[in-house]
Amino acid sequence: MSFDFKHVLVTGAAGFIGFHLSLKLLKQGYTVSGLDNMTPYYDINLKKARLSQLTAFENFLFHPVDLVDRPQLDAIFSSQPIEVVVNLAAQAGVRYSLTNPHAYVESNLTGFVNLLESCRHHRVKHLVFASSSSVYGANTHIPFSVHHNVDHPVSLYAATKKANELMAHTYSHLYGLHCTGLRFFTVYGPWGRPDMALFLFTRAILADEPIQVFNHGKMKRDFTYIDDIVEGVCRIMKKLPMPSPDFSCDHPDPGTSYAPYRIYNIGNNQPVELNEFIRVIETCLGKTARKQLMDMQPGDVPATYADIDDLIRDVGFRPQTPLEVGIKRFIEWYRLYYGA
Repeated sequence: MSFDFKHVLVTGAAGFIGFHLSLKLLKQGYTVSGLDNMTPYYDINLKKARLSQLTAFENFLFHPVDLVDRPQLDAIFSSQPIEVVVNLAAQAGVRYSLTNPHAYVESNLTGFVNLLESCRHHRVKHLVFASSSSVYGANTHIPFSVHHNVDHPVSLYAATKKANELMAHTYSHLYGLHCTGLRFFTVYGPWGRPDMALFLFTRAILADEPIQVFNHGKMKRDFTYIDDIVEGVCRIMKKLPMPSPDFSCDHPDPGTSYAPYRIYNIGNNQPVELNEFIRVIETCLGKTARKQLMDMQPGDVPATYADIDDLIRDVGFRPQTPLEVGIKRFIEWYRLYYGA
């Protein structure tokens, strides 16, 4: 069911996806309340630079708040009529979760339940939240479908994202809160995160430094350009999930529910081998990478590949930016931003 709204709360607004989503909503005339704790997980100056673009809009309200801070979070909801919440705040990164597990528990679990409580008590119409392709974990049947069971995560990060899906479903069941989870597949593009492969490879190649190529470059990823991710989120925001009349508790389908709850994949639907990904970067830079071939790291998976049939059916959208176009745009931004 489609509906209209005026005021959106975007958590993680100074982050990569949160910045791009907020910018698009602001340009479309929505009032956006942005929340971010400005954690120094990566270069804080990059977050500040993103934020400076958002604060230039009169219809943007910024709150330097952590989701773990329950009183401050409740004060934000009490002070303004928020209709839609898009939760993009989380401790990200698979490898970082191997050495900093408590950061994921605090942000991705405690912070998320605080947000659910605020949405419940302040009667938010729709909670859209970021999940991740990492929830598919040890699954090897591809493409990954939301109708597949995802009970075998291989990193704590993935486990917290799966937990978010379960927690949101519980609130949909108990309180009728409309919740939609979005499993993002390897997002890249301008203003991206410095800990992601495209950023790391570009910086190293330009500096004539070697790049670490895990699994000898044989793993595949469903690289998805940021504009496609944001377009998918915007369409989902306007579509309230409804209970599925065909849901059977005898044979439960993970992709549907008797509650007002849905899960969607947003991926490019075209997995690319890491070696090919590097080749495109080299072509765009006009430089050859020095490769250090490495074994697979703990927590990584050999391939990701999104089945997006439900997304196409329900909101009429599929990502379509070619890898060559997306990487070219990132490198143009990188050269401009860093003067490289």
